[in-house]
Amino acid sequence: MRYFFTSIVVFSLLFVSACTNEKPNSHSQLQKKSQNQKTHENPQSSQKDLHNIEKMNVSKNRNAVKTVAQPSAVNVLVNKKYFLPKNYVPKDLVYPTVSFIFKEKIEKRKMRKEAALALNKLFTGAKKDKIYLSGVSAYRSYVTQKAVFNRYVKEDGYDNARKYSALPGSSEHQTGLAIDVSSSTGKCAAQSCFANTKEAKWLQSKSTNYGFIIRYPKGKESITGYKYEPWHIRYVGVPLAKQMKKRNITLEEYYNVYPVSK
Repeated sequence: MRYFFTSIVVFSLLFVSACTNEKPNSHSQLQKKSQNQKTHENPQSSQKDLHNIEKMNVSKNRNAVKTVAQPSAVNVLVNKKYFLPKNYVPKDLVYPTVSFIFKEKIEKRKMRKEAALALNKLFTGAKKDKIYLSGVSAYRSYVTQKAVFNRYVKEDGYDNARKYSALPGSSEHQTGLAIDVSSSTGKCAAQSCFANTKEAKWLQSKSTNYGFIIRYPKGKESITGYKYEPWHIRYVGVPLAKQMKKRNITLEEYYNVYPVSK
């Protein structure tokens, strides 16, 4: 037992560092999650999950903002409470060979190599099902996200902007693992009307087969901290994506660090 708690402390120091005043979960909650997972997953998967969970900060302060120590991890959690290092830029950004709603080869067309290859397969799979997709916005640097967020603040005010846009450093787009997707025509791109399209329904049903999840699902707004975004898909790898879909959980629930409603 002494070794177990020592491991939690060591891993928590490696994964995140508290910056202000917030706490994710208690030791007992983390232990309970790892025990529950053993009933749903194979032993090897359970050990991996426990390893990841124990690396989350076990601070006593529930409202702190934390910086992730392993921003390049494919299953990294980035949200309103867990920020990327300010200067983080993925080292393996490439251009996916898929169509976008614009022609220019610019920053927001890039993704990390593993995610880009998976996206290529996803678009190919969709086409076989007669679903034609286009990319809207993938990677965004810290500087770009800052400009995007500030623009929304000017348009809608800070509180409203926080419901659908991330503060710089807390955007999944900065990981290079997320992308906003639309139909090939760009109709309803990054708009609520996209939810009613056949493209959105296909993504909801099939994206996990390629390692992607709908990062901000309907009904989970108080957990993710963001409005429902059927167009925003995030690469986490096939095994984790399928596991999350089966259990109907978000990344916050997977790591047992929720809610993040504000």
